Amino acid sequence: MKKKTRIMKNKDEMRKNSFVQGAFIATVGVVISKILGIVYVIPFHSVIGEKGGALYGYAYTIYMMFMAISTAGIPLAISKIISEYHTLGYEDAKDRAFRIGKQITLVLGIVSFIILFVFAPQLSRAILGELKGGNTIQDVTFVIRIISTAIIIVPVMSVYRGYFEGHKFMSPPAVSQVLEQVVRVAVILIGSFLILKVFNLSLTTAIGVAVFGATVGALVTYIYLLDKRWKNKAKFSEKQMDVEEPKISNKEILTKIMWYAFPIIMIDVFKSLYSFVDTVTVVRALGGNLGFSTADAEIIMGIISTWAAKFNMIIVSIAMGVIISLIPNLTSSYVVGNMKDVRRKINQTFQILLFLTIPMTIGLSFLAEPVWIVFYGHSQYGPSVFSYFIFVALVMSLMTTSITIVQVLKYYKEVFISLFVGLLLKATLNVTLMQVFNTMGLPAYHGSITATILAYGASCVICLITLKTKCQVKYEETVKQVINIICGSVLMTLGLFLLSLVIPVAVQSRLMNLVLIAAYVIVGASIYFVYMLKTKSIDAIFGDKLIGKFKSKFLRR
Repeated sequence: MKKKTRIMKNKDEMRKNSFVQGAFIATVGVVISKILGIVYVIPFHSVIGEKGGALYGYAYTIYMMFMAISTAGIPLAISKIISEYHTLGYEDAKDRAFRIGKQITLVLGIVSFIILFVFAPQLSRAILGELKGGNTIQDVTFVIRIISTAIIIVPVMSVYRGYFEGHKFMSPPAVSQVLEQVVRVAVILIGSFLILKVFNLSLTTAIGVAVFGATVGALVTYIYLLDKRWKNKAKFSEKQMDVEEPKISNKEILTKIMWYAFPIIMIDVFKSLYSFVDTVTVVRALGGNLGFSTADAEIIMGIISTWAAKFNMIIVSIAMGVIISLIPNLTSSYVVGNMKDVRRKINQTFQILLFLTIPMTIGLSFLAEPVWIVFYGHSQYGPSVFSYFIFVALVMSLMTTSITIVQVLKYYKEVFISLFVGLLLKATLNVTLMQVFNTMGLPAYHGSITATILAYGASCVICLITLKTKCQVKYEETVKQVINIICGSVLMTLGLFLLSLVIPVAVQSRLMNLVLIAAYVIVGASIYFVYMLKTKSIDAIFGDKLIGKFKSKFLRR
């Protein structure tokens, strides 16, 4: 009996993670979650079609913008504050910060839900304008109101994730993300299939059930995190250092939460505004004087907002995983004044991110056609949009990471400047570049994608300059590793091109395309990793000790 109790105890026990370990765990959790979010699209697309995809995309674009407002950056702010107070040994202030964070997000979630539910018709008109022939204002209003219910639960649930991450317990939040996605996908697939194929109800009803999956997934995840915290209460009370805690009022804690959260709010809101700019301009521009029908313009918008965006999230999820681990670890170093470690972690963050995202981006662009056929079937616009749109994910990952670092180090003015400059470029260039590309005989929708890349790139450059001037961050080692990463990616692309002379990149059959993708991925990844091993870049980026430990475990098995 004692042995069984010990086994159960060990099963529930949580362990803290270092920066690289935490980044790996968080990234794996986020990537698995996003892969699930892509795989389900194959059957979902076949059930609802491209018109349904556009309607689904409308709901999620608005939902994500309001989610940014309702969470208000509190989860990441809580992660940062928990890490700061826990590092300094301020346990009472830490626990009160957690409670205050939950209260704020609950209020914001309820208010956002009410606003979104009441003003759904006005938002629908802003999206569609006077366009006819596709989804109606009533359709969009319905799905927006359904998905608004998730905003009541997700913000509070996200604060719990931030609480775990602030203590450097990365596994429960990672598991919770996978759990949330599994439940959400189950509701989407089973619900939409039953509504359309069994009960023969409308497409709008099916999309309504599908978007309700976000609410069900959030509720299940919330219960899981509550249970995990309850079973490990003692772990959260362990002091980092024995100090006399100063008196910190709730007002001071609230001020700190707001001060930390506001830049994060701006990051999320501005990213959502990028999508909103596309939502209100792309369909109108393409369906206006650029020669596309309303139906084709909606299909292209659906590809950008929903179908291609699903693949982009694989790249972006890597940045999300790195950031989740980076915030508490960077905060711990910063609050004790260890700027040498801060600079080291900043460079290591960019190196890990680019090591993973550059070859993945190039590889997905190269395989755009077979990947699209496997997931969505043959499409007039899909591969053309996706092969270029995937580079948005690369630049977005860099921008999000760099702005997060600048925000953690409290250079708030520079955060706002970089965000405003990026959004200004996006808003002013979006339609203009579509017209320019159309005049040049290039796909007009590539102009919108180019505007996004330039806007994100400008924000990233401003942040990198800020880190160099304010923190004396030197990028020489990172530049050296980026050169190796680019060389490895070029060699990988060359190898894939030579392989394409022997084996076709894409064929008609979905199953055969899946086989071809697997073959190309194996060849491309092998070329890239062999090159990076030979140049010792993997050891330099991840550390000799960690890589040595991984190799010893791998060889033993």
